Amino acid sequence: MKKIELPASYSYIGVFLTLSCNLACSYCINHLVGLKKGRKLLRAEEWAKGLARITSDKKIPLSLQGGEPTIHPGFYEIIEKIPDHIDMDLLTNIQFDPKEFATRIPLTKFNREAPYAAIRVSYHPETMNFEETKDKVKQLMGYGFRVGLYGVMHPSQSEEILRAKAICEREGIDFRTKEFLGVHEGKLHGTYAYPGAVFSEKIQSCLCKTSELLIDPFGDIFRCHHDLYNRINPVGNLLDPDFEIKDEYRPCAYFGKCNPCDVKVKTNYLQQYGHTSVDILFEEKRMYQSN
Repeated sequence: MKKIELPASYSYIGVFLTLSCNLACSYCINHLVGLKKGRKLLRAEEWAKGLARITSDKKIPLSLQGGEPTIHPGFYEIIEKIPDHIDMDLLTNIQFDPKEFATRIPLTKFNREAPYAAIRVSYHPETMNFEETKDKVKQLMGYGFRVGLYGVMHPSQSEEILRAKAICEREGIDFRTKEFLGVHEGKLHGTYAYPGAVFSEKIQSCLCKTSELLIDPFGDIFRCHHDLYNRINPVGNLLDPDFEIKDEYRPCAYFGKCNPCDVKVKTNYLQQYGHTSVDILFEEKRMYQSN
């Protein structure tokens, strides 16, 4: 199969090994705009074959995520089979055994130079025990892995998140906070590049261009998180030998129901703030620009 070349404008590769999770957080962002489950999972050799096709001049890592990626039945085999020259990050809730992880995964698999840890652990007070989570992080760090802890500043949990952050800083653990995205007690939270894009009663058509390669558990590729979670409008498949990325605006009829991940203002892969995953145009603006 031919290589899949990432356009220069792309800055993220999201690899959703599974959309299932072993936790059930009430504010999970995967569920905010619908989540169609029950998808087939690619086998380890299929993931390795497909992901090895992706090339980028910017050395963008594969961000393995979910759901919870480590509960994929072939997780360790997937890591083993992905070629060593490919950089990887892992987004996880660390419900696994750190000793088994360290025994089965070489340090070189998650050891790239970056302004943040390659293994990023989410701490959710609603469903996780802080001391247990912290101890597991320290175990992984003891084995030589770079690990960071992240906490979502949900209004009902922000006090606990800041308490955990202070403890981690004293103990040499990199703990960073993330903005809560969603609605709590009738108030919209989050910083978004496009007013009216999320949780809106008004749905509009627009043109949208992504800067991310998003791959679902079956290898289908989508232009945004909204489409991936709802499994609509795939633009190709990782194992299609003829697939190539088209860096173009595509028509969309779901503006107003965007997933917050797509339209939030955030840091890019270099940790520079001000990035948004998609560029959105409305027809009237496009017509004006063309003139």
